Amino acid sequence: MDILSEIPLDWREAIAPFYTKEQADVLGYALQARFDAGENIYPARENIFRALKETPFSETKAVWLGQDPYHEPGQAIGLAFAVPNGTKMPPSLKNIFKEYISDLEKVFMPTDSTLLDWAHNGVLLLNTCLTVRAHAAGSHRKLGWEPLVQAILKAAAQRPRSTAFILLGNDARAYRELVDDGKNVIFEAAHPSPLSAFHGFFGSRPFTTVNDALVSKGEIPVQW
Repeated sequence: MDILSEIPLDWREAIAPFYTKEQADVLGYALQARFDAGENIYPARENIFRALKETPFSETKAVWLGQDPYHEPGQAIGLAFAVPNGTKMPPSLKNIFKEYISDLEKVFMPTDSTLLDWAHNGVLLLNTCLTVRAHAAGSHRKLGWEPLVQAILKAAAQRPRSTAFILLGNDARAYRELVDDGKNVIFEAAHPSPLSAFHGFFGSRPFTTVNDALVSKGEIPVQW
């Protein structure tokens, strides 16, 4: 699998200083081997790099970083935490929407579970690993995604303007040192899963906190 050819040109150029062809080849070979072996992989192949396709590099205001894609059928669409409309909403996304209502003082629960409005408003919905084997959370860690995700984060962090990084859970928070240079906005909280949402996600106010910080740096806030 030719990883670099799958990445949109703007992002490919942005990550070029941080990501080598050799690293891409290692990932591409490992991923293709899984496909060739008949492994059931999520999201669908055409959606693996969807986050980069929906949110161009030049329009990225914030990076919402999760863990790895949903590993059950019909859920993962290539955008962190998002699922197709009409699909039963996963608990993590439900909790994100609960915090959304509380933080922004909205009356109604959002109904668009694809999160495309966020993606098209400059929120890169990225996972720390972009694929997963069916029914096996974390199964594609160490496959070669880490160098690519690091390169994406470094590129976003070194944009001329300030970028907000929303790091949810320990997997995402481990990347803080790559993006915390004083220029950017860093928001950290517990993962919104049922196991941890009550231990630092609920009440964290990610939406208003990020926007207030962006405005303080002279940036346009995200239209959540």
